[in-house]
Amino acid sequence: MSVTLHTDVGDLKIEVLCDEAPKASENFLALCGSGYYDNTLVHRNISGFIVQMGDPTGTGKGGTSIWNTLFDDEIRPTLCHDRRGIVSMANSGPDTNGSQFFITYARQPSLDGKYTVFGRVVGGDDALQALERLQ
Repeated sequence: MSVTLHTDVGDLKIEVLCDEAPKASENFLALCGSGYYDNTLVHRNISGFIVQMGDPTGTGKGGTSIWNTLFDDEIRPTLCHDRRGIVSMANSGPDTNGSQFFITYARQPSLDGKYTVFGRVVGGDDALQALERLQ
């Protein structure tokens, strides 16, 4: 399954890995479908590393899941931050997933085993490049 994120710099098409990360995928798809992410800001953007979003407060400290509580990680050894465009849940430690997510700008093996990978960008690399150029 895929969704399209509409940003100010273009659209990003994300393939959601429903079978590999069912909870994270269900949460993300439901939040997308409900309009939860509409007009939210990019609150963390580090060129060469990641772009992070999904916090309706815009501070990087807010957001919740569709269950109104944090949910467990779904770490899979076969799902790695091995290239540009990997989509993962952001967290503040083990089993603290809510609504925030990030997209990698490059391979980031240091993130493996710490964040639930649930998707990958399959369209809109021009938009991802434009996001990376923003300050």
